[in-house]
Amino acid sequence: MKRKRRGGRGRRGRREERRTFPAKMWGYCSTLSTTAPTPQTTTHTMASDLKDKPPSRIQIWKLASRPHTLTASISPVLAGYALTLHYCTCLDASKECVVDKGQVGWMAFQFAMFAALIQIGTNLHNDYADFVKGADTHKRVGQARATQRGWLTPYETCRGCVISLLAALITGMYWLIPSSESCSSSYDPIMIFIVASSIFNAVAYTGGPFPLGYIHPSLENISIGYSGLGDLFVFLYFGIVATIGLPYLYLTKIECLDVSSVIFGSGSSSLNGASGPQLHSLKQTLVHSIPIGFLATAIIVVNNLRDRHTDVHAGKRTMAVRFGETFARSEYFLLVTISYLYCFYFAFEENRYTALLPLLSIPSSIPQLKAVALRGKDGNALNDHVGGTAKLQMIYCVLLIIGLLW
Repeated sequence: MKRKRRGGRGRRGRREERRTFPAKMWGYCSTLSTTAPTPQTTTHTMASDLKDKPPSRIQIWKLASRPHTLTASISPVLAGYALTLHYCTCLDASKECVVDKGQVGWMAFQFAMFAALIQIGTNLHNDYADFVKGADTHKRVGQARATQRGWLTPYETCRGCVISLLAALITGMYWLIPSSESCSSSYDPIMIFIVASSIFNAVAYTGGPFPLGYIHPSLENISIGYSGLGDLFVFLYFGIVATIGLPYLYLTKIECLDVSSVIFGSGSSSLNGASGPQLHSLKQTLVHSIPIGFLATAIIVVNNLRDRHTDVHAGKRTMAVRFGETFARSEYFLLVTISYLYCFYFAFEENRYTALLPLLSIPSSIPQLKAVALRGKDGNALNDHVGGTAKLQMIYCVLLIIGLLW
C-alpha cells in the first residue's frame, strides 16, 4: 500500500521556504505589493525581462561584493597604522623607543581584514535588501547589481553576506577572547562593542524589520541607509572606528594599558592604568580620523545623490531625498573642503609641515567638486565620481601616512 503524503508541502515547497526565509524573517516581503511574487521569482522574472547573459561566477561575485569600494575601509586602517607608529611608540620620553613593527603590521593586517569583510557583508546585504525592497529595479541609474540582474538569487546573496560576516566575527574573536599571552584575563568591553555593532550595522544598514536606515512615515521599517542615518554610520565606522581601532588595540594588547578603565571608571589589576601620554595619543588619533571619515562620507553622498530619484519611489529616505539636491551637493563640498582645512590645523598644531602633504591631492578633488558640488553632472554621469571620490580618499590617506612617518 502507498503511504499518503502528509500535509500540502513536499520537499520542493520546504526548499523554497528555506530560500525565502530571510526575506520573511526580516519583514522584507511586507514592503512589496500584495501581488508581487516571492523575491526569488522576481529575480528570474527580471532576468528574463532584461535578457542579460550572465558572466562567470567569479565575475558575478566580484560584482556583488564590489571590491573596488574596499579602499573606503582599508585606507583608514592604513592611516591608523601610521598613527600608531607616530603616536604610540614614544609614550615614555625616558625610554628608548623600540617597537615591533612586524607585530603592529600583523595587527593592522587583521584589522584591515575585519574591516574589509564587514564592508563586503554590508555590500552583499545591501544588494539583497535593496532588490527585495524595490530600490533596485531595471530603472536603476547606478552600476549593475548582481541580484537586480538575476545573476544571483536573493538567497545566494544573503548566504554570501552571512559567510562574510561570520568570517569577520572569527577575525574579531582574536581580540575578544583572552589568551595565556593576553595582558588581561578579562574581556575588553570596547572591542566587544566594536565587533558586535559593526556586524549588527552591516545588516541594519538596509535590513531587518527595523532597518536603521529606513525611516518611513508609517514607521513600518527603520534602517540606517533608508533613513538618512547612512551618512552618520559611514562617518563613524569607516572613519572614526576604522582609524582609531588599531591604535587602541596597540595600547591595550601590546602596551597593556587599561584604556577602558578611564572610560568606564573601573580597571583590571593586571593592566597599567592609562595616563596622560596614552590618552593624548588616542585623542590625537581621534582628531586625525575626522577628515578620513568626512571623505568616506563623501562617497556615500555621491551615491545617494545619483540614486535619489529611484530611492524616493522605494521609500529610501536618504539625506539627498529628505533635504534635496542642493543640500547633498553642499554637503559634499563641505566634507571635502573641511578635510583639506584640517591639514593646516595638524601642521600648525604639531609644527609638522609634512602634514600638508595631503594638499597634493587637491588636483584629484577638482573634477569631483566640479561634477558633484557645482552641479556639473547628475544621474548616470555621477557613476565615475563615486569611484573618483573613493580614489581621492585613498590618495589623501596615502599622503597623510607619508606625512606622519616622514
